[in-house]
Amino acid sequence: MVDNRRAATHRVVMTGMGVLSPNGKGVREFWESTVAGRSGIRRIDSFDVDGLPSQIAGQVRGLDPLEFMPNREVKNVSRAVPMVLAAAKEALLNARLNWREIVEDERCEFGVIIGSGGGCIEFTERQYKNFFNNRLRQVSLYNVPSSTMGTLSSELSMAYRLYGPSHVVSTGCTSSTDALGYAFLQLRLGRLKSVLSGGVDATVTPGTMTGFCMMKILSTGWNETPGQASRPFDRERDGFVLGEGAWMFVLERLDHALSRGAPILAEVAGYGSTCEAFHRVRLAESGREPARAMQLAIEDAGAAKDEIGYINLHGTSTQMNDRVETVAAKLCFDRRAYDVPMSSLKSMIGHPQGASGAAGIAAIVQSFQTDTLAPTINYDVFDPDCDLDYVPNTARSKRIDLALGNCLGFGSKSSALVLKRYS
Repeated sequence: MVDNRRAATHRVVMTGMGVLSPNGKGVREFWESTVAGRSGIRRIDSFDVDGLPSQIAGQVRGLDPLEFMPNREVKNVSRAVPMVLAAAKEALLNARLNWREIVEDERCEFGVIIGSGGGCIEFTERQYKNFFNNRLRQVSLYNVPSSTMGTLSSELSMAYRLYGPSHVVSTGCTSSTDALGYAFLQLRLGRLKSVLSGGVDATVTPGTMTGFCMMKILSTGWNETPGQASRPFDRERDGFVLGEGAWMFVLERLDHALSRGAPILAEVAGYGSTCEAFHRVRLAESGREPARAMQLAIEDAGAAKDEIGYINLHGTSTQMNDRVETVAAKLCFDRRAYDVPMSSLKSMIGHPQGASGAAGIAAIVQSFQTDTLAPTINYDVFDPDCDLDYVPNTARSKRIDLALGNCLGFGSKSSALVLKRYS
């Protein structure tokens, strides 16, 4: 068995980032809103929610699919496709990569690895609605292939003619953390030179909302004040708020990035993942395996726990998740957990499912760029079970050189990434 850490020969860096978020389109708007503590959570306006106990979500607004694909193709793909195309376009531009000028050999070593939990569920629901209402003429000819997970990476590979591996990682809420982790490993082992990686999900749909309402895990007490609904680690939290979005990155081997004079935003240093094999949706109260995933990522980075200056938490705003994640942080960092600032982006964007991890990584990258930590908004009432420094309500000026992004998922999964300031 090969020890990847021993076999590693290449440093891996991020050279571009693109964002399509409920609280901002584009990196600049996203980060300005985040630092200001502006929520992107609103009443759902894309379908009728009057009969649902939860009527709010973090939706991306103002997206025009025609900016990214021909009109004749829009009906043949999920909403997630133009979303990921938009984020990828910005990431490539920020990385100073003109895809039309990439030579053939380079295209063969340029992969696409995307994380998505819900995949193309929006498209699938749309097609079945036509089927069941006998509107066959409105059914897309591509209703089968465009309903699959793999179409997300394929659409991106085809749009930019990238011939490397084209994969979708779907591990629930940890999907994009794992996608970035796998991209990192491919680059570190020298199998690729560049990867478009990150996460996308567009699951604010009638079926998904109804299903989560049946599970009674969505916030229901803040329909009249949506911006206050997602309140991670606050004692009055009553469930998560569904979200959507796309956060994409250009990852490169350091030698390749330097050879073309690319801007370097951050270095990817370590990845860890575990499964506590406990339950479909519940977390074990011990927090052992989430703590071990964080520990593995730190060890993989060759770092010490004392070097971690910030943690971007999963922080869903459910009673169980926030309590267990707090326990896990204490297990991993011991008493120092009280000294490490940590926050949850979901307080402002909701829970974008499989794209969650990528959203948190985007916040970390921007922290390196601006020496500012994202806040956890709506933190009003102290919970003795959640007693760490969650950067409550107001962004904080602080230079950090090493940060950890943590993610938890259905099916007992835990994954974490360590990023460092490039030097």
